[in-house]
Order: sequence, then C-alpha cells, then structure tokens
Amino acid sequence: MKISRPLVILDLETTGTWVEKDKIVEIGLIKLMPDGTRLDYIKRVNPGMPIPPNVTRIINITDADVKDKPCFGTIAKEALSFLGDSDLAGFNILRFDLPLLEREFYNANLNFHWRDRDIYDAQKIYHIHEKRDLMAAYFLYCGKKLENAHSALSDAEATMDILDAQVGEYGSTELGIESLKDIDYERSSDYFDKERKFCWWNGQLYPTFGKHGKKKHIKDIAKDDREYLEWMLTKDFDNEIKAMIQKALDGQFPKPPDK
Repeated sequence: MKISRPLVILDLETTGTWVEKDKIVEIGLIKLMPDGTRLDYIKRVNPGMPIPPNVTRIINITDADVKDKPCFGTIAKEALSFLGDSDLAGFNILRFDLPLLEREFYNANLNFHWRDRDIYDAQKIYHIHEKRDLMAAYFLYCGKKLENAHSALSDAEATMDILDAQVGEYGSTELGIESLKDIDYERSSDYFDKERKFCWWNGQLYPTFGKHGKKKHIKDIAKDDREYLEWMLTKDFDNEIKAMIQKALDGQFPKPPDK
C-alpha cells in the first residue's frame, strides 16, 4: 500500500459499545512508514471494571486475562507517542474507536487531536461503495438474483428465503427462526424497558436520553436531582418506567439482570 505519510491502523477491544463510558481492554496499532517499515504496538489493559460475559464471548478476553495488566493511564503516554502525528485508519473508527480513545487519553490528562489528521475509515468506504440492500442480502445468502424487486410479495418471499438461510448459517435448524432471536442483540448492557429509555451498564441503571443520558445512574439522579425524576412522572413515558422512577424516589432501586 503506497503512502506518503506515516499511517497507523488501529483497533480497540473494549468492555462494550458506550463511547461515553466503556473502557479499553486491548489496543492494537500498526504503524506503516512511507519507506515500507512496519511497527506494531499491542497491549492488553485492565479496564478497572468487569468485562461483561457477552463481551467476553465476542472478544475472547476474560477478567482473569487482564487482572494483572496495567490500566490505560499507565500506558497512555507510550501509546500516544507511538501514534505520533500519523494519519489514522481502521474500521468504524470515526464513530467508535477514535472518540473512545480520545476520552481515555483525556482521563489520563493527555490530548489526542485526531480531528486534525487524515482519517481512513474502511467501514465508511465499504458502506458507500457496496450495496447492503435486500438484493445484496438475497445474493449473499441464497446465491440468487432477486427478480421483480420492490414487488411486495417478491420482497417478502426473498426475505423468507434469507431468514431460512440465516437459520442454517447462524442459528439452529432444530429451533428454527427462534434461534435468531438474540443474534444481533449481543451488547455490554441490557435495556430496562422496551422503549430503550434506560440501560444497564456495569451494574447501574442509566437513562439513555436527556441531560443525564449515559452520565448519571438512577441512584445518583434520585439523590442529586429528584426534580428531574418528578418531571418524568408527568410526561408520556411507559408505565414500567414510571413505576421504576416512583420506586427510585422512594429509595427502592431495581436490581441488574443476571448475565
């Protein structure tokens, strides 16, 4: 790959997908130089919190694997030095890796000015140039060209065939379509309610919206900003949410789900 400036391809393994709160578990950096030199930097990190079991199933890193590793603050200076002033590349780094890494550096009292560099996000390029519509999925899973596309019945039949193929590829033919229920819903936290207004993270329940969204958990809000919860009781939230809020105001808090 021809380059005119140093380029670092980066990837982070983390405790989850909340840019605002989740922590780095592993950082991998490949630095390419214009003269063809390649340098690698790989470090596992103790995130200072449990790695959720569903995340461990994806990244294959356990709490035991990182319990004796340094925290990110300990390696932050050497990681930032390795990055130098290189341009940056990766997959989905614009929306996830770079903002999260910036926050981790900030917590270590270091500035990471990634917005001043050229960024090459392979996911962005992929999504721009490759179709991800029903016709593409039909060809991928069924090996067929979708005829009469955008006819409601034809599209429904194609979707039926795709789901059948996905059961065979990712699920269980014995269980059928029910084996697909949770496949796309692996996450480091669980939503408390069907409207996804509150979400569990590291054993605490956080709102996903508003001024406290992903910042303060329900116990701290009940202690520091009762008026906000009282305001929520007057609004058009689901009854399940209102019942939880009323109990929180009374000092009773829900317990996190079992993993």
